[in-house]
Amino acid sequence: MNMQLPLLPDIDTMYDALLRKDSSFEGVFFAAIKTTGIFCRPTCHARKPKAENVEYFGNSKDALDHGYRPCKVCHPMEMKGVVPIWLKPLLADIESSPNMRINDQNLRERGLDPSRVRRWFKKNHGITFQAYLRSIRINNAFGQIRQGDQVIQSAYSNGFESLSGFLDSFKSSTGFSPKESKYKNVISVTRIPTPLGPMIAGATEKGICLLEFTDRRMIETQVERLRKYLKAELIPGQSPLFQTLTHELKQYFEGGLKKFTVPLETPGTEFQQKVWKVLQDIPYGKTRSYKEQAIAINNLKAIRAVATANGDNRIAIIIPCHRVIGSDGSMTGYGGGVWRKQKLLELETKNC
Repeated sequence: MNMQLPLLPDIDTMYDALLRKDSSFEGVFFAAIKTTGIFCRPTCHARKPKAENVEYFGNSKDALDHGYRPCKVCHPMEMKGVVPIWLKPLLADIESSPNMRINDQNLRERGLDPSRVRRWFKKNHGITFQAYLRSIRINNAFGQIRQGDQVIQSAYSNGFESLSGFLDSFKSSTGFSPKESKYKNVISVTRIPTPLGPMIAGATEKGICLLEFTDRRMIETQVERLRKYLKAELIPGQSPLFQTLTHELKQYFEGGLKKFTVPLETPGTEFQQKVWKVLQDIPYGKTRSYKEQAIAINNLKAIRAVATANGDNRIAIIIPCHRVIGSDGSMTGYGGGVWRKQKLLELETKNC
């Protein structure tokens, strides 16, 4: 059963996003042009069609099934936030052997164009492929040192050719020396595609500490607060929690999961902790007003403060701040966009 279609924004919103080439709608919809027979990503730079000549799909398969061809300008089969088929074997090898070193010649031997690989990593991760590999190795080394490995042992086991090169790379990435690893934290980060657009996820050894839509308002501020709370740096890397999180998000969007089990780490003030706790007590498919949330923490005078704490939530969907609405039933502000809030509530109501 295709659960993406009901999550599409309204047609006016999608057409406006198409005209503005709004990257926040990447992965949310595809625009199919009736007059040309092609389908595009929202950010396509091709000439824009009239509104009546566009129909929308939640995934590329449906567009193909309706007879549309992929656009040669924006390459919708390589949607941002989703790993393309040609890249999956390489990423699988890196995941199984995170200490491996891969240069341009190695990529060519795999049948891959180094420039194409580099462009994909810059577009989807904001760093080059080689920087991504270094981050993976540094992340892996951090974990080994935390578990008791010697610095020099960890350096060479993660593919670094010299101790000095390892020390420089480690400090540049984390902000501290390898010897300080036992007293410091690193937040592993990755991107997870969803029907409502890509999300950025962060994990510590204790749990998921970040889950936000990549275009969320003030996400840089939230990340900086998280960095200060945990005294940690964010580094692209792997975490055993990401597999669980990805699986549970997929189940949630398919309508089969009502309660997440992945562990969380939610640093914040005592008041924020109270607010986030009662957020998690709101039943799936139900909503509460800010006033009802204030009553739930036994502080009716704190309605405005409750709203602020809701906005400070860094773990979307799992800590369901989308379930809080205005006392008149209105869709009040949501960091990921009011349209996403509406779609999340519609999804939950439908599957109650």
